Amino acid sequence: MAGATLRFAGRQLSQRSGSGVPILLRQMFEPKSCTYTYLLGDRESREAILIDPVLETAPRDAQLVKELGLRLLYAVNTHCHADHITGSGLLRSLLPGCQSVISRLSGAQADLHIEDGDSIHFGRFALETRASPGHTPGCVTFVLNDHSMAFTGDALLIRGCGRTDFQQGCAKTLYHSVHEKIFTLPGDCLVYPAHDYHGLTVSTVEEERTLNPRLTLSCEEFVKVMDNLNLPKPQQIDIAVPANMRCGIQTPLS
Repeated sequence: MAGATLRFAGRQLSQRSGSGVPILLRQMFEPKSCTYTYLLGDRESREAILIDPVLETAPRDAQLVKELGLRLLYAVNTHCHADHITGSGLLRSLLPGCQSVISRLSGAQADLHIEDGDSIHFGRFALETRASPGHTPGCVTFVLNDHSMAFTGDALLIRGCGRTDFQQGCAKTLYHSVHEKIFTLPGDCLVYPAHDYHGLTVSTVEEERTLNPRLTLSCEEFVKVMDNLNLPKPQQIDIAVPANMRCGIQTPLS
């Protein structure tokens, strides 16, 4: 794939010389599941990636990619979602050349599987993969190579975190993932979650380290809280999880 590589675990990030032009970032919202989809692009090479696309809004995402004159290399999922069907399969049809990406530990099908330490390159930029299991075994956080922003999926939300009571979740594992893989980033690193239910869009590592009501607890206290949330089952889980295990619905919407 000309101009972009998916580098695998244990290899150093290859920093590319550039003009200092900032990354292109667009945050988009899907209201039914309150999911954020992120478009990241290199303004010079026009190479781009999408993080956590949703099936129903994949045509919107594809249209934006075209309007901005970008070439979508990857549609990436932070984990196998239970509250919506991923748009990565449909985007492969709408934007030929786009490849789907997900963690190998998710057990889901995709064009490319990633592991902890792998880097996804687009133009002069790269996202480092940090395994952050707990919500599900295959959750990952994507960190921009200058550590200025992190896309935390459901592992870390703004003043919250993903639930751990289904999909082989584990509260203790999630606690250690966040503290060891996300809270060790610089305090001013921007935190972009996969969901928000209160109208918030972005936080920082320092804010969540000091203000997150769950993750400022001790591990023992955190586990007790998570074990007693008593949340209803996600409405789309019985449809979404099987579809997402095969990279989402890949036929056009009816």
